[in-house]
Amino acid sequence: MKFGGSSVSSAARMKEVATLVQSFPGERPVLVLSAMGKTTNNLLAAGEKALHCGVPMTCYIEEFSVIKDLHVRTAKELGIDQAVFSDLFEELGMLLTGIALMKELTPRTQDNLVSFGERLSTRVFAAYLNKIGVKARQYDAFEAGFITTDEFRNAEILEATYPAVAKRLHEDWRRDQAVPVFTGFLGKGEKTGAITTLGRGGSDLTATVIGKALGLREVQVWKDVDGVLTCDPNVHSLAVPVPCLTFDEATELAYFGAQVLHPQSMRPAREANIPVRVKNSYNPHVPGTLITKKRDMSETLLTSIVLKRNITMLDIVSTRMLGQVGFLAKVFSTFEELGISVDVVATSEVSISLTLDPIKIWSRDLIQTELDNMVTKLRKIAKVKLLQKRSIISLIGNVERSSLVLKKVFSVFEELGVKVQMISQGASKVNISLIVNDSEAERCVRELHSAFFEQEIAISKDLPAGIL
Repeated sequence: MKFGGSSVSSAARMKEVATLVQSFPGERPVLVLSAMGKTTNNLLAAGEKALHCGVPMTCYIEEFSVIKDLHVRTAKELGIDQAVFSDLFEELGMLLTGIALMKELTPRTQDNLVSFGERLSTRVFAAYLNKIGVKARQYDAFEAGFITTDEFRNAEILEATYPAVAKRLHEDWRRDQAVPVFTGFLGKGEKTGAITTLGRGGSDLTATVIGKALGLREVQVWKDVDGVLTCDPNVHSLAVPVPCLTFDEATELAYFGAQVLHPQSMRPAREANIPVRVKNSYNPHVPGTLITKKRDMSETLLTSIVLKRNITMLDIVSTRMLGQVGFLAKVFSTFEELGISVDVVATSEVSISLTLDPIKIWSRDLIQTELDNMVTKLRKIAKVKLLQKRSIISLIGNVERSSLVLKKVFSVFEELGVKVQMISQGASKVNISLIVNDSEAERCVRELHSAFFEQEIAISKDLPAGIL
């Protein structure tokens, strides 16, 4: 059972989560927790302020006080001893002082900094479970077998993690049967031994890794929405939960901008064929979304619409026209050299249209100097047109029926007067992506949702009983 930051954002929420844990009396759940509320953002902001403090550190870091006040207040309301986390605040204060002294905030230090969020929330919650009579044991994932690459801020889980986590948990359970409470999002670098993070939303991945390591029956991801929705409810209020998804559909949804799941979290579940259930901790009686390896797609046209805003699009045309050997290789080696990820691609022998993915984790867009440098390098081999302020609208569903999907899509776009600037069908066979201007994107999503979902609902409501 994985609980996100909003699910454990206060003492009241932690009490609700404890009730949920106790509602599975016949199970032996393993719990994975994110940091409380906005703690991760506050830790990052505190690090940035410390970086620009004078020496000795004279500035007041408000975010540090906010984090401390939240956890002290929560401990008081839950009736637990603050001693369970007091040493962590001493350590955090020393780290911020070190950042101020060194005038340096490296990715390695940043991972150490943000780890305090999960380390604090799990200690508070494990102490509360023990207080109410549910025997619990807190685990820092980086000390409990989570071994990763040393790519700070976006580490990948290594295969050695699975047997290491299984061994540690089985040994502890045999000795003392307590509910494990794991820090999400964290690991230990294989070579450096330093704390690493799995990227924003990485607690989902922590949960599915534990699921695979222990061969569990199900992984539950508890969020603040009623499951995976047909589109972003902030874009369109009529979005509704999707009852079932495949792992492929869930992965595409996450990668192309849906905030409900971490893009890599489906891989361990798919490999071990363990169902993942997305539920709402604020509304636990709603069925949520069940994600499995296969489902009946025969009646499915579209599953969900995902919007990814503020992306950069490139049109690249070879200056040598037909038959230029290695053109695509040269283009993509340029992106590799500059450390820029490519998102959606459409190609011919002598031209490529593609979109650039913002940096994976910390929501930092590519800065203009990076884009200028990239264009300069590419212009040595091609004509390059840079188009900014674009959006990707990804249609996740049954691409076996892509002709019908596209017919409906272009009918909507024609009515809106919207020009599609690029189209690409993913190799996963569950995704069609379309590029439009940012200014048109939200309206497109609302009208597409109406065409694919609301009209079908309206028709079914109007039919007499027994027709469907």
